[in-house]
Order: sequence, then structure tokens, then C-alpha cells
Amino acid sequence: MTVRQVWATLLDEGLYRCSWRTMYRLLHQHDEVRERRRQRRHCQYSRPEVSATGPNQVWTWDITYLKGPTRGLFFYLYVVIDPFSRLVVGWMLADRECGELGSKLLEKSYRKQGVKPGQLTVHADRGAPMKSKTLKQLLSDLDVKPSHSRPRVSNDNPFSEAGFKTMKYSPDFPARFESLEKAEAFCQEYFARYNQEHHHTGLALLTPAQVHYGEAEAILARRQATMDAAFERTPERFGHRRPKVARLPETVWINRPAQPVCETEV
Repeated sequence: MTVRQVWATLLDEGLYRCSWRTMYRLLHQHDEVRERRRQRRHCQYSRPEVSATGPNQVWTWDITYLKGPTRGLFFYLYVVIDPFSRLVVGWMLADRECGELGSKLLEKSYRKQGVKPGQLTVHADRGAPMKSKTLKQLLSDLDVKPSHSRPRVSNDNPFSEAGFKTMKYSPDFPARFESLEKAEAFCQEYFARYNQEHHHTGLALLTPAQVHYGEAEAILARRQATMDAAFERTPERFGHRRPKVARLPETVWINRPAQPVCETEV
């Protein structure tokens, strides 16, 4: 019985020993106050911290819905992105969501990119396709390290989420697709344009393909030469300060570790 039930029962029997608060205090002194009911214990998930210093070191993937011709009908778009270069290394459009299709896409992208065993980490959320036995077996066979987001934490997979938003907010993205074939034709054109022509803000305004395939340094050098020539012609336009083009980040993180606070001695 709980303390208050004991106190009320004794009171009904004509006995008053102390207040129920005193009962609690005495029980606390003997370490006898604790939860007696069986409680569900939630799993403690660690915060994923994944980094890449070059292409094909980390991939993230996810599945999004594309609205079909009628209400309640959807097509499922599987997309694999390299966070370092933002390149879409693989995609697939299907009429269902399952781990087998995700495994086929990842294996095909793995072979196409020439990834070596032990080189790659694949990050995803905790959806059923991402946790399927088929996919787990594939990653084990390919010597690929798996990484997963925490439940209901979309920020743990920011590159896939941002990629879907970029696509769905593009001006030519339709409200609905008339058929699976029409949706596939749109994705074919969109991802080719995204990889080859989209100047990404997070990539010093380079395209994903330029970064992924090692063209970045030469392009940035040409840009810097153009800016230097403009400065030599009219330095006053730049406040007499030589301009510098943006550089690529050396490391791309999913959840960068917190920097330790340095204590200053007084």
C-alpha cells in the first residue's frame, strides 16, 4: 500500500501515529521510498557524430513521398547523398517502401563509385527499411559501417532532409505526378541538373560534381585569378583590400562535437 493508503487505513481503525508526511520522512531516512510499479524503460540513444574529409567517406540516405495522381497515392523516392560533396550518388523511385529496394540502391551506388571495403560509413534514420535484416547483412558483407539517427531527431540526418527540401521547393516541382513514369522522368532531369549545375552555397558556390570528382581546387584557383585581375584594375572598388574567394570546408560533420570551454586563469 502507498503511504497515504496506510495513513487512511490506520485512521479508519481509530489509530493516529503521525502525519503521512512524517511517514514519508521516516521512510526516506531508511531509503524505503522508490517506485514500486513496473515502469517502461526508454532506450538511451547516443548522439551520432560522423565526419568526412573527402568524397565517399560518409553517405546519408532517406526516403521521401511524392504525391501521386489521386489523394492517398504516393511514390517513394530513395536518395543517397554524399555530405562532403552533396552529390546524389544514387536514387531510385518505387511504388513501395522496403529494405530490399534500399539494399539494391546502396549496393549499386557502392559499385558505381568504386568504394573500397572499410572506407564508407552509411548514415540513416531508424525507419523499417534502414533497420531491415537485408540491409544490415549487405553493409556487413561490404564492410560498411552503419550509423543511425536518434528517434524523432530530424537534425541527425540534416543533409538528406535539406536535399529533399531543395528539390520540393524548386520552381518546377509539381504538386502531383500523373504517373510513376512522369515522376521518374522529373527526377532524372532534376538530379542531373542538381549534380552538374547547382552552385551550392555550402560548397563555396561549386557544383556537387566539381567537388566530388576533384575539380574544386583548379576552379577556385581560376576564380581567384579573375578576382585578382579585377582588383589590379580597380582596387578602389574593393576598398583597396585584395578579395579572396570562399574555400571549401576541410571537414563536414553530422553533429560536430562540442568544443571544450577553455578556462582562463585570473
